[in-house]
Amino acid sequence: MLKDIQVSGQKDTRSGFGDGIYELGKTNPNVVALTADLAGSLKLNAFIKDFPERYVQCGIAEANMIGIAAGLTIGGKIPFTTTFANFSTGRVYDQIRQSVAYSGKNVKICASHAGLTLGEDGATHQILEDIGMMKMLPGMTVIVPCDYNQTKAATIAIAEYQGPVYLRFGRPVWPIFTQAGEKFEIGKAQYFSRGTDVSIFACGHMVWKAIEAGIILEEKGISTEVINIHTIKPLDEEAVLSSIQKTKAAVTVEEHNVLGGLGDSIAQVAAKHFPVPIEYIGTNDTFGESGKPVELLKKYGLDTPNIVAAAEKVLKRK
Repeated sequence: MLKDIQVSGQKDTRSGFGDGIYELGKTNPNVVALTADLAGSLKLNAFIKDFPERYVQCGIAEANMIGIAAGLTIGGKIPFTTTFANFSTGRVYDQIRQSVAYSGKNVKICASHAGLTLGEDGATHQILEDIGMMKMLPGMTVIVPCDYNQTKAATIAIAEYQGPVYLRFGRPVWPIFTQAGEKFEIGKAQYFSRGTDVSIFACGHMVWKAIEAGIILEEKGISTEVINIHTIKPLDEEAVLSSIQKTKAAVTVEEHNVLGGLGDSIAQVAAKHFPVPIEYIGTNDTFGESGKPVELLKKYGLDTPNIVAAAEKVLKRK
């Protein structure tokens, strides 16, 4: 039951990345950390202190950082580039496309402060289109973990994965509800509940909101299947199909534009193999604005009551 999920505390997912790359620093001598003047925000201080020879401060020169990272892979290094999600993608898309994706370089693009929950920095920094941008690049793996523990595990896992990866995480303190030390499986969906009435697919911070909504739905007698799609690409199509073939109704939940994100990936699978009614929770073709993270999620319809309402709406469309 969803109500039995234990919360072991609260911590920002960017700290999961910082702790994960520090563990890698101790175990993998090929891991190199690069940043574009945001070492503190990306929680790199422990790595820098103990492995200064494997740290590159690129300054506010994100395009140059991507080029350096691509070059490091030629010598067998595993570079992890770090900055805010907006600067990790929008500012350097050409460099990622040509020097990393097209060239098949083993670069790990690690992006913090994604989505609306960046909060007070406002629309210019709250990128809501990065998942779409990155998943459309051939050969790019796209991962959006849900809490501190999973972000740490994902950071460690991508070092062993050959090929370019986009790892997206965030700024706010958020509930920790996955198990510490649990192995992260790239491309394998994670079930938080099994149900027969409606499937809720979520990623990132929105997984916790989906769980909260699922608890309310279960209290209303609605059997809810909550699935964490932490890997947007490659998508676990088997898990998606298995769920929608059973429930015949779905809700997708993401801290991203509904155009081009997780919801579109789920809908594509459904359209090709097993069409079902789907309701989208995400931003609707809009930029964000400055505000507190929780207030922004509420204003833009990414909160628990809206997920509940979407599930009840989609049930009527069966």
